[in-house]
Amino acid sequence: MNRLQNRLLGLSNLLVLALAFMALVAIGTVGLRGWRVDLTENALYTLSPGTLRIIEKIDEPIHLYFYFSDQAARDLPQLRIYAQRVRELLEEMASRSHGKLRLQVIDPLPFSEAEDRAGSYGLQAVPVGSSGATLFFGLVGTNATDGKTIVPFFQPSKESFLEYDIAKLISSLSTDQRSVVALYSSLPLAPGYDPASGQASDGWVIDNELNQLFELRRLQLPISDIAPDVDALVLVHPKGLSDDSLYAIDQFVLRGGKLLALVDPYSEAAVGAGAGDPSTMFAAQSSDMGKLFTAWGVQFDPGKVVLDSRYALQVQSPGSAQPVRHLGVLGLSAEALNQRDVVSAQIESFNLSTAGALTLSADSTLSLEPLAQSSDAAALTSVDKVRFLPDPANLFEDFKPSGDRYVLAGRLSGSLKTAFPERKAANQIVQGTADGSIIVVADSDLLADRMWVSVQSVLGQRALNPFAGNGDFVINAVDNLVGSSDLIAVRTRAGSSRPFARVEALKRRAEERFRVKESELQAQLIETERRLSALQGQHSEGGSALLSAEQQAELERFQQQKLRIRKELRDVQLGLNRDIEALGMHLKLINILGMPLLVSLFALGFAGLRARRRRAG
Repeated sequence: MNRLQNRLLGLSNLLVLALAFMALVAIGTVGLRGWRVDLTENALYTLSPGTLRIIEKIDEPIHLYFYFSDQAARDLPQLRIYAQRVRELLEEMASRSHGKLRLQVIDPLPFSEAEDRAGSYGLQAVPVGSSGATLFFGLVGTNATDGKTIVPFFQPSKESFLEYDIAKLISSLSTDQRSVVALYSSLPLAPGYDPASGQASDGWVIDNELNQLFELRRLQLPISDIAPDVDALVLVHPKGLSDDSLYAIDQFVLRGGKLLALVDPYSEAAVGAGAGDPSTMFAAQSSDMGKLFTAWGVQFDPGKVVLDSRYALQVQSPGSAQPVRHLGVLGLSAEALNQRDVVSAQIESFNLSTAGALTLSADSTLSLEPLAQSSDAAALTSVDKVRFLPDPANLFEDFKPSGDRYVLAGRLSGSLKTAFPERKAANQIVQGTADGSIIVVADSDLLADRMWVSVQSVLGQRALNPFAGNGDFVINAVDNLVGSSDLIAVRTRAGSSRPFARVEALKRRAEERFRVKESELQAQLIETERRLSALQGQHSEGGSALLSAEQQAELERFQQQKLRIRKELRDVQLGLNRDIEALGMHLKLINILGMPLLVSLFALGFAGLRARRRRAG
């Protein structure tokens, strides 16, 4: 009887524990809803303060439709992992919006209405496999006034900008007006009359692109005031600005205005624009921001041009039938561009011509984040050396790299003060109320069509074929600046993929040792072949062409030496493999035995504690 009672008591205890566990789970599900702890190394699931502020400012509900073809991606595990990452980020944003962001996840099955809607929204359908199936992986956002913005396809290579792209979509749907961009240029960007051809000109491609994306307002000199509704100011080769114009720009920036300034130590486009006037050949064609740069602590020498032997492009020289490399005409690759900034990331090539260098003075209150830099095979030279250059090959004569990397374009941020403290105008701003948002590029020629895009006329329409990312760089810069300060503050993130850093480090160390040994072998091979050639040049006394005893000994020594070094090279490779295998074995032991061992130690410790308590009782 006692045994039966004990069994019933044990079963009832288990039942009570199970009910208590389910109750705790239910209470936790309801009571702790929305609670999250982000333990990832780079805080992948923690929203930036800028994103949170953008979400808090939503006035009317915004609908987000996340399209992902789950069935079509069943054989693409990496894409499925990234899709889960995108979905979790969208869910996190929706949960923090208090119902203002309404997320709907849609799997557009083939031949369904959802697939038709995805295509009508403009989402990109990517072919998958040989069956003809297509995959959608994009986002559509709509607001209460029929506004619509899309992300056509989430590129895994742009994962570091995932939060920025979604925050930008939400921010654009919070307002229905196009951003206002004020533009001043001393170069002929806009459509007009070309005196050289006697016909109307279409203007530069970049001007047309800006005009399509933003409400473009053209400024004329003198610049007396910049309207309060201007979101960003773009200055292209601002040559010879008066103090009154600089003061208007100064006050615009201090009250929170965003600025993109393209200055130039030598504008070849300005020389070309005045081709009919011989005096332009000898006039100074430089531009800078004068007192503003001085007040901001920006150092830019309009008399110096950056030369770079690594990024020098080939140009056609008038005195040569063959193209020659021009040290002042640079074609930057992705490694010279800041891949952590939304302006310059994902740009593969960026062309500049006779660009200058940007630095900060020691007492500057600003910080300079490089967007584009030269290589370390660069140096500064006088503008006069490139102005009247008969042959670009002449630049190589006295060229000596300094070993420094020069900033060709950069983002300025920090506290700003007025460059005109002596003025006592009404409502004058002396100290900026927020950190400045300024992008400076030390070249204006990069906007010229010849530097980045091929333009052809097809059936009366201009067909554009970009061969460099100059247009993307400028559009990205303006697009980033016209966004709210909250959007600019949205951080870029590290990717969610975690490389095997230890394994890669082991490989690099072994490869370095391998290269050293390989260099030693090659040097010894060259030296031995030289000595053999010298020995073979000496014939034996009898005129025989056969190897002498000395030559034979030298040859045998070389063969033994070569075998020894080859063995050392094999040992390096074997050592590399042993190190990697040992690391892999350690990881397996930790994964297979580590957790069970910890659980066992915890159980033994708990059992020992209970035993001590029973003995003490």
